[in-house]
Amino acid sequence: MARAGVTTERLTRAGAELADEVGFEQVTVSELARRFDVKVASLYSHVKNSHDLKTRIALLALEEMADRGAAALAGRAGKDALAAFADVYRDYAREHPGRYTAARFRLDPEAAAASAGVRHAQMMRAILRGYDLSEPDETHAVRLLGSAFHGYVSLEAAGSFSHSAPDAQESWSRIVDALDALLRNWPAAP
Repeated sequence: MARAGVTTERLTRAGAELADEVGFEQVTVSELARRFDVKVASLYSHVKNSHDLKTRIALLALEEMADRGAAALAGRAGKDALAAFADVYRDYAREHPGRYTAARFRLDPEAAAASAGVRHAQMMRAILRGYDLSEPDETHAVRLLGSAFHGYVSLEAAGSFSHSAPDAQESWSRIVDALDALLRNWPAAP
């Protein structure tokens, strides 16, 4: 019988909080059992194993980021939309470092197709409509933006920009400016 108050959703949210505290890699079913003061076996009626738990945390993180992205994009276009969406990634990573890592967890194809990751791609493509790119350039641009956002956020989280001037925020703003300029002047295919 499941212990009162322990649900799959509560476990997932607790796992996400744990990821933010100690790192996504450290999240396990046994650590959650300690936090809920229950036996590990009692949690297996809610999650299959640590991989299942991590998948659920990844899905939660993708959903949270997609919701923030949709709110940030409302009524915006062009560079304003690009900057708002980029800030969603950076701000989320700063506020929820473990969940941000979880959002990059490799999902099986079925879970990925049903996840909010699809919404992320749709929002990026919506931003790119303002730049009038056609396929396959639109796909190349989605990959470029994802790489730039995730790369910068990952390097910043690792402290790579904390030892030199200019300030990381200034670089972030200049990078968004440069991405906007590149998208407005996308090179023709060879």
